[in-house]
Amino acid sequence: MSTRLPETVLPSPSVPFSSGKLSGRAVPWLLGLIASGVAVGTAVGMGRRGYAELSRDYPGVLTAVASTGLWVVVQLAATVCVGALFHAAFLRVRAGSERLLLDPWSELRMVRVSSTVWLLASVLLIAVDGADANGYPLLQALAPGALGYLVQASYLPGAWIVSAVLVAVIVITSNFSRSWAVAVFSLGLGFAALLAPFLVTQVLVGPNHDFGGDATMFGVPATAVFFGTTAVLLFRLLGGHRPSAATVRRYRRVCAVCWPVSLGAVLVVAWFELDGTAPLSTPTGWCFLAEAGLLAALGLNLLAWSRPGRARTRPGPGLGRYVLRAALLMALFVGVNVAMTRIPPPQFFVPSSIMELFFGYDVSAAPALAVLAFDWRLNTLFAVISAAAVAVYLAGVIRLRRRGDKWAWGRTVSWVLGWFAVVCTTSSGLGQYADAAFSLHMILHMSLNMLCPVLLVMGGPVTLALRATRASRGSGPAGAHEWINAFLHWPLFRHLYNPLWVFIEFVSSYYVLYFTPLFEQAMRYHWAHQLFNLHLLVVGYLFYSLVIGVDMPPRPLPHIAKLGMVLAAMPFHAFFGVAVMSSNAIIAEQFYLYLGRPWLTDLHADQYLGGGIAWAAGEIPLLVVVLALLGQWSAQDKRRSRRIDRHLDAGMDESFSAYNDMLASLSERQNFHHGPGRLPDER
Repeated sequence: MSTRLPETVLPSPSVPFSSGKLSGRAVPWLLGLIASGVAVGTAVGMGRRGYAELSRDYPGVLTAVASTGLWVVVQLAATVCVGALFHAAFLRVRAGSERLLLDPWSELRMVRVSSTVWLLASVLLIAVDGADANGYPLLQALAPGALGYLVQASYLPGAWIVSAVLVAVIVITSNFSRSWAVAVFSLGLGFAALLAPFLVTQVLVGPNHDFGGDATMFGVPATAVFFGTTAVLLFRLLGGHRPSAATVRRYRRVCAVCWPVSLGAVLVVAWFELDGTAPLSTPTGWCFLAEAGLLAALGLNLLAWSRPGRARTRPGPGLGRYVLRAALLMALFVGVNVAMTRIPPPQFFVPSSIMELFFGYDVSAAPALAVLAFDWRLNTLFAVISAAAVAVYLAGVIRLRRRGDKWAWGRTVSWVLGWFAVVCTTSSGLGQYADAAFSLHMILHMSLNMLCPVLLVMGGPVTLALRATRASRGSGPAGAHEWINAFLHWPLFRHLYNPLWVFIEFVSSYYVLYFTPLFEQAMRYHWAHQLFNLHLLVVGYLFYSLVIGVDMPPRPLPHIAKLGMVLAAMPFHAFFGVAVMSSNAIIAEQFYLYLGRPWLTDLHADQYLGGGIAWAAGEIPLLVVVLALLGQWSAQDKRRSRRIDRHLDAGMDESFSAYNDMLASLSERQNFHHGPGRLPDER
C-alpha cells in the first residue's frame, strides 16, 4: 500500500472558473481557438506576400492554413505533453513504497493523449510542410512520387520525421511503463522532438545565427516547461483536483527559473532576426514586441500570485485565477509564435558570406596564435552549461560545509578547471576556427574528448550530489536524493555505463564520425556541430569516469581492468592518426572548398597536420591517465596496508586466529574418524 500526500478533490462549484457562463470543459477549446485564430488569421492575411518575398510559389490558402493550423496543434500538444511529464516526474508529490512510480490514470493519461495528438500532427506535417515549403498545392503533393521529392527538397519534412519518431517512443513508454526514470527519459525525448522543427527554420541561417540557435535551444524547452506545467495545473483544477502545497512550491520555483530563460531567449532571437532593423518597422518586430509583452505580463501575473503574503498559505482560489490568466496569455503567445513562422524575418535578406551562412560569423583572417588565444566569441550553449554546472557544484560544496562535512578542495578545483577548459575550447579563437580547418578541429576534439573530461571526472559530481542532498525519511516523498539514485539504478543507464559499450563507443567515435559523411554534414549546421561537440564531451566523460573517476560507477572495475582499458584504447587512437595522415581522400573536402578561406589552400597538408595532432594529442593524455591510474592503484594499496596494520595493532583483525581455528577443527575431525594416535593411512 502506498501513502500519498493530500491532493484535495474539490466539488465542481469550488473551481473558480468551472461555473457560470464559461464551462470548465470549454476552457481548453477556448485556448486552442485563441492560439489558432491568431496564427491562421495571420496566414490568411499574409496570402502570397511571404512566399513572394522568398521567391517561392504560393501553394494555395488550403496548404497555408493546414500548415499553420497543424503547427498550432503541435505546439499545444507538445507543451501539454512536456508539462505533464515534468509535472509527473518533479512536481507531483508522492510518498510511500510507490513514490517513484507514476499513476497510469491520473498522471500518464494526459501524456498518452497529448503525445498521440502530437504524433499524428507531426506525421501530417511531413507532407503538408513539404508542400508548403516548396510552393506545391497539398493535393498535388500527394500525387505518386511527389512526396518523396518534396521531403528531400527542404529541411522541415526531415525535422518532422525525426520529431515523429521521438514522439512515437514517448507514446509507447507512456502506455507500458510507470517508471520515474523512463518518464525523465521521455521528457528528454520530448525536448528534442520539440526543438527539431525550430532549429531548421528561421534560426538556421544568417549572420549571428549561432547566438539565435543556442538561445532557441534554451528558450523552447524552458517555455514548454513553464507553459506545460501551468496547463497541467489548469486541467487538474478543472477536474476538481487542488494540488498540494508542496507541489505548488515546486511549481513556483520552476517558474522562477523558466520565465527569465524564456524572456532572455526571446530577446536574443529578436536581436538576431531583426539584425538592427527598428522593431516597429517590420511585422517580425511587432511579433517580437507582442511576445516580450506577453511574457512580461506572465511575469507580473506570477509575481502577484507569489508575493510573500501568499507564498506561505495553502493553495486556494487564487491559484485558479492565476492559472486561468496565465493560460490565456500563453495561448496568445503560442498564436503569435506560430504566426511568426509565416513572416520572413529581416535577417533573411541581409547579405551573408558563405562562412556566415555556415557558422554565423566570418573567419577570413588568418588564425595566428594571437587570434586563436584572444579573439573570443561566446559559445552560448557551452558557456551556460558550464556556468550552471559550476554554480550547482559550488552550492553543493557550500551546503556540505555548512553542515560541518568536508569536501576535498582538489575536487572542487578540478571541476571548475574542467568547465573553464570547456569554455576556453569552445569560445576562444580555437572554437571559432575549429570548424574552418581540420587541424584546428582536431585540437578542439582532443580537448573536449581528452583534457576536459579528465578534469571533470576528478571532481566527483555524483558523490557530491548524493552527499549534499538528504534522503527522505521512511516513506516520505521522493526528492533530489531519491531521483539521483533512481537514475543511477535505471537499467538503461547501467547498460550505457557497461565498460565494454563505453570502450567501443570511445574508440569507434573517431572512425564513425570522420570516415563517414557525418562530419561534413555536422559542420554545415550550427545545431549539428554543437551536438557533435557535446557528444565528444559526454563520451570522454563516460570513459574516464570508469578509469580514474571519483564517483562509483554502476559496474566498478578493478585497477588491472582499468589499466587494460586504457592500454587497449591507445592503438586505436594511433591507428586513426596514421590513417588520416596517410589518406589521399580529403575529409569533408566539398565543405572546405565551399568556405574559400584565403589563409588555407592546401587541404591535404592541413589534414596531414590534423592526423599528426590526433596521434600525438591522443597518446599523451592516455599516458598521463595511465600514470594517474597507477598512482591511484598504489595509493589504494598503501591505504589498505595501513588499515590492516591498524587492525592488527588494535587486535581487531581475527583472520589469522580464524585460520588456526579452522586447522584445529580439521585435526579434531580426523582424530574422530581414525582414532587417537592413528594416521589416516594406518590399517
